[in-house]
Amino acid sequence: MKHSLNQPITALSLLRFSFPTILSLVFMGIYTTVDGVFVSQLIGTDALSSVNIIMPVINAAIAIGTMFGTGGNAIVAKRLGEGQENTARENFSLILLAAALVSLIFTLAGLIFLKPMISFLGADKNLFSYCYDYALYTLLFVPFCIFAMVFQVFFITAGRAGMGLGFSVAGGLSNMVLDYILIHSLNLGISGAAIATGISYTIPALAGIFYFTFYKKGPLFLSKPCFDWSVIQKTCSNGASEMVTNLSMSVVTLLFNNILMRLAGSDGVASITIILYAQFLLSSIYLGYAVGVAPIISYNYGRRDSERLKKLYRLSLVLITVTSAFTFVISLAFANPLVEIFSPKGSAVYDMAAYGFRLFSACFLFMGFNIYGSAMFTAFSDGMVSALLSLLRTLIFVIISILLLPQLIGIDGVWLSIPFAELLGFFVTLYFFRKKKQVYQYA
Repeated sequence: MKHSLNQPITALSLLRFSFPTILSLVFMGIYTTVDGVFVSQLIGTDALSSVNIIMPVINAAIAIGTMFGTGGNAIVAKRLGEGQENTARENFSLILLAAALVSLIFTLAGLIFLKPMISFLGADKNLFSYCYDYALYTLLFVPFCIFAMVFQVFFITAGRAGMGLGFSVAGGLSNMVLDYILIHSLNLGISGAAIATGISYTIPALAGIFYFTFYKKGPLFLSKPCFDWSVIQKTCSNGASEMVTNLSMSVVTLLFNNILMRLAGSDGVASITIILYAQFLLSSIYLGYAVGVAPIISYNYGRRDSERLKKLYRLSLVLITVTSAFTFVISLAFANPLVEIFSPKGSAVYDMAAYGFRLFSACFLFMGFNIYGSAMFTAFSDGMVSALLSLLRTLIFVIISILLLPQLIGIDGVWLSIPFAELLGFFVTLYFFRKKKQVYQYA
């Protein structure tokens, strides 16, 4: 464990350590995008709109898994940094048990209230059958989705980030292959898309269960959990920011769908779906770095090594600045080719999405700092600040923007709502960077 987390803090070492996580999340973004391409090209843009309508369900499952993963990791990595390996394993096992119980409750509740939930999410008569089929199979795979998110973080702490990457890649490749087989060859339609996505989560989830159950030589493996309500409570509060981020995506997607359905019909919903796929793909670079270095932050915080924390903070800001500029330029340069993957050039959906994405791209200038800030405070077990940052930038500011800007400038306000919210969030993040630097000694 010391070998993987107790290493020199250099730009190269940070990139090398976080690279498997970055690549894993980027690859997840790629195969999620490919999933949308198969649905759009083999079934149609109405089916793509239906996937986006049900997306809040998937986001909620990812939110729960990310909460248990990042929130629990802050506790476990800190325990390892303090030399309390047995306690770390007990906490780890308890966190997994809690995640399993919550995932089962989520699935059962979703199946019981399936039809009312679909109506609430905004499906009209034309899209209801697509939404029903996609949601039904999605819910059956929710426990695997949650565990895939949890293990993605804990593989890093266990010093097996490369292994976690391998399982994520295997899941992603299976999704791509099964999309074609189930949608096209077996003619299962949108149900096949949901099954393919579910299996892609099942592979890393089962691999994680197998590894942490039977491999006892690493610093982290399953043991008899010792019930401690404070650990569960601290896990949830630590991971609240990441959970808020993903739950906010559900609320924001719902708002986008309803507003665009009113302003531009199903073509508008299809357009925002394409843009959100692109956002998920590009933002995964920032998220991968933030999640990747979080265990190093927690570990050195546990050791009270302020010099290493200061160096890590400075280097991270430099890396994020460079990446932000690069991502912004890439998003502008490749807007048209990216949109054309989903919808043919000259179609109403293509024209709307290509134009909207250019306005939307400004968010990449600020998003990386906001994501890193939230993850950093989670790693310090400061769930309050982390949750506040996420709540403001991904929900409060977005709701204000999406309700206000379209009233002032029409549909352009929809595309600019996320960039405006990220800009406001950037200022709040800078404020907390300055306010908390003496508390945690990172600057």
